[in-house]
Amino acid sequence: MPLFELSDIHFGYPHRPPILAGADMVLDAGERVCVTGHNGAGKSTLLRIMVGLLRPTGGTVAAFGQSRREEADFHDVRRRAGLVFQDPDDQLFCPTVAEDIAFGPLNLGASRASAIEIVDSVLTRLDLMHLRDRVTHRLSGGEKRLVTLATVLAMEPDVLLLDEPTNALDEENEARLVEVLDALPQAMVIVSHDPHFRRRLGTRSLRLKEGILTQPAPPKCRNASVP
Repeated sequence: MPLFELSDIHFGYPHRPPILAGADMVLDAGERVCVTGHNGAGKSTLLRIMVGLLRPTGGTVAAFGQSRREEADFHDVRRRAGLVFQDPDDQLFCPTVAEDIAFGPLNLGASRASAIEIVDSVLTRLDLMHLRDRVTHRLSGGEKRLVTLATVLAMEPDVLLLDEPTNALDEENEARLVEVLDALPQAMVIVSHDPHFRRRLGTRSLRLKEGILTQPAPPKCRNASVP
């Protein structure tokens, strides 16, 4: 049974041409699907539709074996599918890093002691314990990017949806991120412009163009010269 199945998804923003025009995608357990496409093609929109933050004007969204239509249908989806936003400031809102990471587990009913254990475990896994008590809004862009991933991993999701996860990361932190993600068991949908990052993590790729997801064309090989 697919973890996600999007069928004939249509979507458009008011007073603009349609951005999705029949997009189809299936995500199975263990897959890491990379989605590419030009700026404005609708990649971030697609991820938001998957967790119900936007509603398609046509087509169907199925997640974890159930059709999802109404707001209530997506509550469970948002717990099981962790979306890491392209802009960390859309996701971080607590005074300190530890509080931001603890927010999700506490919201799910974890005790304060359990939430603190989760915070320390996730920060240790990401090698971010030095940020534990930092004021979130004073972090660098790259530090915020890694902390947003920590907030999502604290929820122990079944699926990760990553929107340009290497934005603002230097080479060292990007390498660390690749190492962490590669060791995770979760299925992933990765939106990224970084071909190196996609090659390291992806199991297959899709290209979003003119509102439709397709297999990208293989690179053309130059013919060998004949003497």
